[in-house]
Amino acid sequence: MEMSFRWYGEDDPVTLEQIRQIPDMEGIVSAIYDIPAGEVWPVARITKLKGEIEAHGMRLNVIESVPVHEEIKMGLDSRDQWIDNYNETIRNLAKAGVKTVCYNFMPVFDWTRSELDASLPDGSNSLKYDEATVTNLDPLSGELTLPGWDLSYQTDALQSIMNQYRSITEDQLMDNLIYFLERVIPVAAEEGVFMAIHPDDPPWGIFGLPRMMKNVDSVRRMLSAVDDVHNGITFCTGSYGANPDNDLIEIIEVAKGRIHFVHARNVKWTGEKSFQETAHSINAGSLDMIGVIQKLVADGYTGPIRPDHGRMIWGETGRPGYGLYDRALGATYLNGIIHTARGLGVSS
Repeated sequence: MEMSFRWYGEDDPVTLEQIRQIPDMEGIVSAIYDIPAGEVWPVARITKLKGEIEAHGMRLNVIESVPVHEEIKMGLDSRDQWIDNYNETIRNLAKAGVKTVCYNFMPVFDWTRSELDASLPDGSNSLKYDEATVTNLDPLSGELTLPGWDLSYQTDALQSIMNQYRSITEDQLMDNLIYFLERVIPVAAEEGVFMAIHPDDPPWGIFGLPRMMKNVDSVRRMLSAVDDVHNGITFCTGSYGANPDNDLIEIIEVAKGRIHFVHARNVKWTGEKSFQETAHSINAGSLDMIGVIQKLVADGYTGPIRPDHGRMIWGETGRPGYGLYDRALGATYLNGIIHTARGLGVSS
C-alpha cells in the first residue's frame, strides 16, 4: 500500500518537511481549496501543487476532494453544466498525472462532530460525535462550525438549500448520484482516473438531511449501478465503523477490486449513534484495525492509504483532527500491520 498523508497546502501548520520525516511516507493527499465548488480546476494550479510536493520527495497521489456542486446532488435541471465542469477538472487532473479522486455526495455538510477537543482518559483530546447534542444544534445559528464545512453560503441561501434537500429522499439522492456517475465515469475511464466516493460521516442522517452512502447495501447498489472499475469507493474505517451494525470486512469483500483509497482510523462507540475518535491502535477503540488491514492485504489492495483523523497529543494545537504527531504514530502503526501481514504470507 502507498502510505499517504493529508496536507492542506501552504496554510497547513503541518509542513511537507515534517511529513517527509515519517518513515515510509510516499504520497500526499491534497486539493486546491480556494476554487468554489463547480468551477474548473486549471492545469497550472494542479501542476503547481504537484511540483511543491515532488520538491519534498513525495508525490501527489490522491486529490481529496473535488467538491460536487449542490445542484448536482439535488438533481436540478442546471446540473449538467456543473457535471461538464467536473469532467473538465478530471481531464486536467489526468494531464497532471493524478490517478485517484476522492469525493463525497453529502448534502451541504461534510463530516460532522459535536465536539472538536473532547478529552480522552490519557489526557489527549479528539473529535467526538454525540447524537443528542447534534440533534439539539441549529446549523444556521453558527453554534458549531467544522473544518470540513463549506461556510461560503449566506444564511438565507443555506436555509433555502436545506429546505430543498428535506424534500429529497435517500433513494432520490442515490438516483442523483447515479446520474452523476453515468456521466462522469466514462470520462474518468478514458483518462485513467479512479473515482472513490467517501461514505457519509457519520453514516446516518443529520439536521433532517438525507444521506445514503452509509452501509454495505448502498455500496453494492452504487457499484452495480455503474459497473466500471473506475467507479469505486474510499473505504473509511471510521465513517462506516461509527455504526456498530456495519461489518467492515463485509464491505471490503463487496467492494473488492473497487476500493481505490483507504482512510484508516479507530473510533470508540459511546452510545446510540455516538462515538469518539481514538488512537489508531486496536486497543484504543471499538474497531478491529488489525483484521481490517489484514483483509485489505489478503485481497491484494496496493493503493493509497492514509491515517485519518488523529488525536491532539503532547500539547499540539492546530486543525482539529489533523495534527502531526498522532497521525504520524498512526502511519507507523498501520505500516507495522501491513508489513507483518505481508511477512506472514497473508494473501488471497
